[in-house]
Amino acid sequence: MSNWYDKYLSIYGKPYADVPQEVIEGTRQRLEAMQSQEPLASIVVIAYNEETHLEACLWAISEIRCKYPVEVIGVDNDSKDRTAEIYQKAGIPYYTEYQHSCGYARRCGLQHSKGRFYFDVDSDTLYPPMYFELMIERLLRPGVSCVSASWSYFPDEKHSKLGLTLFEMLRDLFLWIQHFKRPELSVRGLVFAYNADYGRQEPYRVDLIRGEDGSMAFNLKKYGRITFLWDRRARAVTGYGTNNEKTLWHTLWKGIRLQGKNILRIFHKTDRYVDTEDNLVKPKDNSGAQ
Repeated sequence: MSNWYDKYLSIYGKPYADVPQEVIEGTRQRLEAMQSQEPLASIVVIAYNEETHLEACLWAISEIRCKYPVEVIGVDNDSKDRTAEIYQKAGIPYYTEYQHSCGYARRCGLQHSKGRFYFDVDSDTLYPPMYFELMIERLLRPGVSCVSASWSYFPDEKHSKLGLTLFEMLRDLFLWIQHFKRPELSVRGLVFAYNADYGRQEPYRVDLIRGEDGSMAFNLKKYGRITFLWDRRARAVTGYGTNNEKTLWHTLWKGIRLQGKNILRIFHKTDRYVDTEDNLVKPKDNSGAQ
């Protein structure tokens, strides 16, 4: 049984020089045709040294089915590979952010977006055809400030489909329980969208190593609800670039131990978003000391 993302995996992880020219040209033509001058939503693709993933991401986006007008723009976080060239050949507007971090890159995209709604898009992630339309419809509901969806990992030689299914069931169950009282903790940046006007009043945290999107979601609660889209048609798929553990089960066990230290927090709402010291970006030492 084939998956909707199988054809995109044919180039995922490969150098840009190995991508067939017909894929590059077809992606460019479709992206050009879908660009709106008055978009309801901005699809903002951020990338840092993502030469081997970006074209697959843009290919998938170019084939979405969405009845709402959108724009697709890119942010190159000062990459050293061919990332900027890929944006150029895709024919979409893109901007270079020279300060490195997801927070800076997403903030740059927000500053240049024109849509009423802003979509976080990670360049190592593939989005299914109905993802953007279903997310927009949830954002259009009264009283909603932002939406987050669910996601999966690609099966590969190190991760069986059965193992991934079990892992994701346990992870999603925890996120579902957590979202009732602490929805901001269940938000993930690769599947996050929000009202751009609200977002511009609550700028991205750039002093965090991770969690800038959860912080943004927390701040958006004052404008409306954080909602979640538990729909297989809106389930993105991604690689293992952000998973620094040996296996997904190491990741799960680490998360259980971390959450277990303060598990009661997920059952109580809070009006404060507090970060641990180890998640704060350390200021650079410019003293010249060795």
